[in-house]
Amino acid sequence: MYLFENPVLQRELLVNLRLPRAFFLLLIYQLLLAALVYFAWPKDNLRLDLSSNPGSTSQLVNLFFLGQYILASLMAPSFAAGAIPGEKERKTYEMLLASPLQPQAIVMGKLVAALTHLAILIFASLPIVMLCLPLGGVSFYEVLAAYLALICSVVTFGMISIWCGSQFKRTSASLVVSYLLILPLAILGVLFWQALESRGATRFNLTVTVLPGIAAAISISLFYLTSARLLYPPDVGSEGQEVVDLDQEAAEVVGLVIQRDQFPDRLFAPPKRNTLMSDHTNPIYDKEMRSEIFGQGTLMLRLAIQISMILAIPLMAIFLYIRQGMAPWYIAYVCVFNILVGPVFSAGSITSERERQTLDLLLTTIITPWQFLWGKLISGLRVSSVLTSFLLWPVLLAFIMVPEYWAIIPTIIAYLVIIALTCLTTAVLALFCSTVFHKTVTSLIVTYTTILVLYLGPLAGSFFAQNYFPESPTTPYVEYSTITSPFAAAFNFPIYMEGLEKQSNRWSRANSQDTGQWMGYPLNDLRHFGGYVLFTLVFNATLFKLMIWLFGARWRVSTTGGPTLPTN
Repeated sequence: MYLFENPVLQRELLVNLRLPRAFFLLLIYQLLLAALVYFAWPKDNLRLDLSSNPGSTSQLVNLFFLGQYILASLMAPSFAAGAIPGEKERKTYEMLLASPLQPQAIVMGKLVAALTHLAILIFASLPIVMLCLPLGGVSFYEVLAAYLALICSVVTFGMISIWCGSQFKRTSASLVVSYLLILPLAILGVLFWQALESRGATRFNLTVTVLPGIAAAISISLFYLTSARLLYPPDVGSEGQEVVDLDQEAAEVVGLVIQRDQFPDRLFAPPKRNTLMSDHTNPIYDKEMRSEIFGQGTLMLRLAIQISMILAIPLMAIFLYIRQGMAPWYIAYVCVFNILVGPVFSAGSITSERERQTLDLLLTTIITPWQFLWGKLISGLRVSSVLTSFLLWPVLLAFIMVPEYWAIIPTIIAYLVIIALTCLTTAVLALFCSTVFHKTVTSLIVTYTTILVLYLGPLAGSFFAQNYFPESPTTPYVEYSTITSPFAAAFNFPIYMEGLEKQSNRWSRANSQDTGQWMGYPLNDLRHFGGYVLFTLVFNATLFKLMIWLFGARWRVSTTGGPTLPTN
C-alpha cells in the first residue's frame, strides 16, 4: 500500500514524469555534467595510463561529485516543498485526507514521487563518472560511497522539504524555509567532504556507516512528525487554510514574537488599516503593505529571522572578529540569505492576482501600470530588505568595536551598497517573472534559476578558466563576466587598505601588476565594483521598463490606466 499500490505515488509519477520539463531538465543536467568532465579532463592524459597522475583524476571526480551534490541540494526542495501545499492550493487537500489512505502512505507517496525524478537525474550521471575510472587514482568503491552520500543527502533534504510543506499553506513559504534549513546542512556536507579529501579511508568509512545513520534518523523522525500532522490536521474545514488567531499565536509561540503594532516589526508587518485612505494614495501599495503576509500568521517570518540569526552568530564571530580578513564571507552569507528569502515576497505579486482572478479587474481601473508595479515592488522589497538588514547589525557592531575597520570606511560602504543592490535585483527579477508567468511556483523556480545563472554561473566559469585554461586568450573575458555577481564584487573589494598587514582579494589576480590606485585601493578592484553597480542598475531599469511595456502592450492599458478600445 505504501509503494506498489499507492494511488498518490502513481498519480504523482504519471503527472511529473510525463511533463516536457522532465525531459528538458534531464537533458540540461546531463549536458552540464558532461561539460564539466569534458573541460576538466586532465590534459596530460592523452593516452590511457593507469599509473600516471592519479591526483588530477581524484580532483576531477571530487569536482564532479561536489557539482552534482550542490545541484541536487538546490533542486530537492523545488521538487518536494510543494507536494503538500500544492494540494492546499488546488483545493484537494481535504479530499486527500478524507480518502482511505493512511497518512504514512500519503507522505511516502509524496516523498518517493518528488524524489524519483531527482533520482533519475543522479543515476543517469553514472556513465559519465565511470569514464573517469580508467584514468586511475579513484576506486570503484569510492565512487559508490560518493553516490551513497549523495542519495542519503537527497532523501534527507526531500524529507525536510515535505515536513516544511506540511507546516505551511503556500509553496513559496515552504520553499524558502526548506532552503534555510537545507543550506547549512549542504555547506557542512561540502566542508566534510573537502576536509577529508586526503584521508580517503576515513572518509569512506564515515560515509558508509555514520552518514546513513544520521540521514535515517532525521528522515524517519520527520516522516512520523509529518504523518502525525496529517492524522490530526489543524487546517481541515477551511479549504486547507489554517485559521490563525494572532493573539493566541503570540501567547503560545516559543522564541521570537512579532508585534505588528510595534517598532521595528511594523516596518515589514504593519498593522491593518482601520481608517480611510487619504487622497492620492496608491491603493495597490497600501493594500499590499497592510495585508496579512502569506495569510498564515507570522510563522514563516519568525522561522526566517530565527534561523538566519542562529547561523549569523558563529559566522559573525569568525569572519568579523577572529579573522577580519574574511569579512567578505559574511557579506556573501547576507547576500545568500537575501537570494533565498527575497524572491518569495515578489514572485507571487502578479501571479497571485491571476490565481485569484482579480487581475482583469485591476487592469480596468484608473491605476496606471507605473503605480501598479511600483506598489507591488516596494511592498515585496520592504519585507526582504528589512529581514536582510537584521543581519547587518553585526557589521555595524564590528565597525564600532574593531579599530582595524575604522580605516576602511569606503569598504564598509561598498559592502552595504552590494547588499542593497542584491535586495533590489532579487525583488525586481521576481516581479518580472511574476509578470511573465501564470503560476507562482513557476515564477519562483524561474527566479531562483535565473539568480543562480546570473550570480554563480560567471564564478563557475571563472574558476574553470583560471584552473584549466589559464593561458587561453578568452580567460580574461570570462573573468570580466563576474561583474554580474555580488559575491565577486564583495571579494574583489579589498578588506584592508594598502599599508596594513593583511589584504583579502580572492577573485582578482591583477593587483600585483596594477600600479594605479585611488585612496589606497587598486583601480582594478574599483573598476570591478563599479562594473557591478552599473550592470545591476541597468539590468533592473531594463526589467522594470520591460514590465511597463508588457502591461501596456499585452493587456492594452493606456497611459491613464484604462483599457484602450480597439478601433476599426
